Amino acid sequence: MLSIFILIGAYRYYAQLAERFGKTKWHFGLLAIGIYLGSQIFLAFSFGMYLTITNPESLNNVNYTGFSAVNIVGWLISIALVWGVHQFLEQKFKRENIQKPSIEIEKIGEISEHQ
Repeated sequence: MLSIFILIGAYRYYAQLAERFGKTKWHFGLLAIGIYLGSQIFLAFSFGMYLTITNPESLNNVNYTGFSAVNIVGWLISIALVWGVHQFLEQKFKRENIQKPSIEIEKIGEISEHQ
């Protein structure tokens, strides 16, 4: 249940970023969902492999629905990954806006009108 709330929050977080820079909101919202779910699947698979290698008998007693330290750590790592990619994209979009010559072109038109 908590993962659903995290997914909704990640979707909105990325959609706001896309809106701020004039990008398609739902594309980036789906990217956030993909990053979160992909990291959760990777972490679950990695932990399962770790359990299989260290103690194969412990796989019979795994609780998939409860709150455990492993679940909480997985959520925190996934949220950190979503946040990190968001920061990377935000910096990338800022650099793209700086490199756009459209503002300079508009200023050239203003200068020529005043002369």
